Amino acid sequence: MDPNARFVVEQYAPRANDYVTSAVHAGGADLDQVEALLREHRPQRLLDLGCGGGHVSYRVAPLVAAVTACDPTPSMLDAVQAGARERGLANIAVQHAVAERLPFADGAFDALVARFTTHHWQDRDAGLREARRVLASDGLALFIDVVSPEPALLDSWLQTLELLRDVSHVRNYRVSEWTAALARAGFAIHSLTPRRLPLPDFGEWTARTRTPAAQVTAIRQLQQIAPAAVREHFAIAADGAFTLDTVTLVAHAV
Repeated sequence: MDPNARFVVEQYAPRANDYVTSAVHAGGADLDQVEALLREHRPQRLLDLGCGGGHVSYRVAPLVAAVTACDPTPSMLDAVQAGARERGLANIAVQHAVAERLPFADGAFDALVARFTTHHWQDRDAGLREARRVLASDGLALFIDVVSPEPALLDSWLQTLELLRDVSHVRNYRVSEWTAALARAGFAIHSLTPRRLPLPDFGEWTARTRTPAAQVTAIRQLQQIAPAAVREHFAIAADGAFTLDTVTLVAHAV
């Protein structure tokens, strides 16, 4: 495994159960949108790319013939297998791989979901090209992630807080960066749904990534001295609670 990818795996290996039980990841309007689209399109073979705790896989398994939950972290895949057994979802299989090198044939899937994972990819464009390669022509693709605001000031502050919290963080991309990258990779975007994601429990947010105490303190200090534009956009509260921007991009392979 590439040393950079191994670094991400090492960071997430002890955290699998934290992501399985995370309320932020287990539900939300974005998951409801995924379910509604799959009910409409009825794909047969779906790839949950960067599956993490498996919440996409669990939600969509009753709607498709087969789900492949793919992640570079073995402990995440073990947790997904256990979760599938507990829920009686026999059509979920797991696959160990990084997004940039997928071990699937061209056009192997007719739907793909990548939720809250792309900001960890070492090479976003390579991952998107692989996603396009393994998706059948006109296949449905949904990309869901935290996004950075367009203004440079807000972008810089968000990336700093994210990196202090989680050293495996690469980048929360701006919507403009997302749309350009998807077009280069061979996707046609059909809809873009922005949302606001409140994080009301700062302690849970940092506990989920097991952020060291010194870095937690640094994040709180930065929040406290942030300029007004930063505090207002991210709705930073006195207790550290704040709000992120997310987007759901619905696309087809072209």
